[in-house]
Amino acid sequence: MNTEYSGIILMYAASVALAIPLGKYIAKVFNGEKTWLNFMAPLERLIFKLSGIDTNKEMNWKQHLKALLTINCLWLFYTFFCLLKQSHLPLNPDGNPDQTPDLAFNTAISFITNTNLQDYSGETGATYYTQLFVFTFLHFVSAATGFAAMMVVFRAMKDKVTDKLGNFWDYFLKSITRVLLPISIVVAVILAFNGTPTSYKGKDTFISMQGDTVHVSRGPAAAMIAIKQVGTNGGGWFGANSAHPLENPNYLTNIVENISIILLPIALVFALGFYLNKKKLAWVIFGVMTTGFLILAYTSINAEVGGSPAMAHLGVSQPGGAMEGKEVRFGAAASAFWGVCTTVTSNGSVNAMHDSMMPMSGVAQMFDMMINAFYGGVGVGYLNFYIFIIIAVFISGLMVGRTPEFMGRKIEAREMKIASLIALLHPFLILVTTAIASYILVHFPTMNWAEKPSAWLNNPGFHGFSEILYQFTSSSANNGSGYEGLGDNSIFWNVSAGVVMFLGRFLPIIGPVAIAGILANKKFVPESAGTLKTDTGTFGVMILAVIIIVAALSFFPALTLGPIAEHFSLK
Repeated sequence: MNTEYSGIILMYAASVALAIPLGKYIAKVFNGEKTWLNFMAPLERLIFKLSGIDTNKEMNWKQHLKALLTINCLWLFYTFFCLLKQSHLPLNPDGNPDQTPDLAFNTAISFITNTNLQDYSGETGATYYTQLFVFTFLHFVSAATGFAAMMVVFRAMKDKVTDKLGNFWDYFLKSITRVLLPISIVVAVILAFNGTPTSYKGKDTFISMQGDTVHVSRGPAAAMIAIKQVGTNGGGWFGANSAHPLENPNYLTNIVENISIILLPIALVFALGFYLNKKKLAWVIFGVMTTGFLILAYTSINAEVGGSPAMAHLGVSQPGGAMEGKEVRFGAAASAFWGVCTTVTSNGSVNAMHDSMMPMSGVAQMFDMMINAFYGGVGVGYLNFYIFIIIAVFISGLMVGRTPEFMGRKIEAREMKIASLIALLHPFLILVTTAIASYILVHFPTMNWAEKPSAWLNNPGFHGFSEILYQFTSSSANNGSGYEGLGDNSIFWNVSAGVVMFLGRFLPIIGPVAIAGILANKKFVPESAGTLKTDTGTFGVMILAVIIIVAALSFFPALTLGPIAEHFSLK
C-alpha cells in the first residue's frame, strides 16, 4: 500500500514540476516570443494562406465567438454524416455497422463538445476511419477551441483598454502546432513502445489456453489515446477505455496517461501568471484549485483503500481495498486517484469502473464535475473559474462598500447578470434533467422509446438515482465518464444527454468571453489604497468559499438522495 501512495505522490509532483515550465513556454508562444518550436511557423503560414485567413487582423469578442461557433457547427455536420455512413467509408477492416441517427447525434455532439461520452463501444461502434479522421481530429480541434477561447480572456485581461483581442485562428492553430501536437507525439511514442497497438490490420485471432477462439480488436490506437489524455478529451479507442490492457498496458503507461490528464489544465494556470506578469495571481488560483482537488482526492482514495463497510461487517478481509471493478495492475489507490483526476478535469477517461467505486468516491467524482473549475478542461477550466472570480470580486466589493473592480475594470450589473446566468446554468442542466428522467422512470415504466425506461438502470434505489445524476452531471460538465450500470444507448439518453452536452459546452464559453470583452473595453482604473487585492490568500479563501457555497447549495440535496444515502446504508 505504501508503494501505491508513493506512485500517487510521484504522479502529482511530476505533473506540477512539468506544468510550471510548460506554462512559461505557453506564455512565450502567445506573447510572440521566440521558442524552440518556431520552425512550425512556415507550416502555419501555409495553412493560413490556403485558408485565406489574415492573422494580423485582430477581432473583438463577438467576432471571436462567431468564428468559434461557425467552425464547430461545420464539424458537427461532418461528424454526424460520417457516423451515419461509416460502414461505407474506407478503413473498416472489422466491418463495423453505421450508427443509428440518435446515437450519431449523441456521438457527434459528444466529441464536438470535448465530452466524449461514448454510448457505443469503441472497437465495435466505430471504424478506423471515424476513430482517426473524425474522433482523433476532434480531440485536437475541440481542445484547441477551448484553448483559443481562454486566450481571448487572457488577452482581454492583459491590455488596459481595447476591443482588439487577437485573432481566433492564430490562437486556435498555434495551440495545436505548438502545444497539443508536440506533447501528444511524446505520449504516443511511449504508449507505442509499451504495447499499445499502431496497426491498421483488423481483429487478430488466437486460441486461448482453454481452447477457445478469441478475436482481439486492435488498430492504430496509440495516437488517439495520446491526444485523448493531453486534450482532456477522454474518449477511448476501446470500450473499456484505459482499463483495457492494450490502451493502458502497464503501470508506466498509467503514470504517463494520468500525468497527461492534469498537465495542461495546471500549466495553463501558470501560463496566465507568465502571460500577464502576475505570478502571484496564478499561485492564488492554483492554490484554490489544488485545495479543492486534494480534499476530493483524499476522500476518494480513503474510501477505496478502506474497502466496503458492508464487507467488513461480514468479516471479509479486503487487503487490497475495494477492488471490485478495478485493475489489479494499478490497485485501489491509483484507480481512485485517476478517478478524481479525470473528473476534476473534463477528461472522463477511466482506468477502473466508476460505477463499482464506493459511494464516497461517487460523491467526490460528481462534486468535481458539479464544481467544474478545479483545474477543469483545457482552456475551459479557467473560463469556469473566471466566473467564480467575477462573483467573488462582486461580493467582496459589496462587503467593503466599494464598486467591485477586477484587473483595473469596474464590474457592473451587465457583467454580473451574465456571470450569474452562467453560474446557474450548470445546476439547472443537471438537476432539471435528472428530475425529468427520474419522473419518467417512476411514472412511465412501460413507455417504449426504443427501450423501456424500466430497463435503463441495472441498480434500484440510491445507486440507481446516482447513475442518473452522474449521467447528466458528466454531460453538463463535458466530462464523458459514466456509471455504466446505466443503459444509455437509447433514444431518450442519446437525445437528452446530447442537448445537455451542447448547452453545457458553448454557453459557458460564450459567457466568460463576453464578460472579458466588455470589461476590456471599459476605462482602466489604476489601483488605489482601497482597491481589492485579488492576488492574496484572503481573496483565494473568498473564491473557495463562493465555489463551495454555490455548489453545496445547488447540489447537496441531490447528492444526499444518491451516493450519500448509499454510503450510510452500508454502515
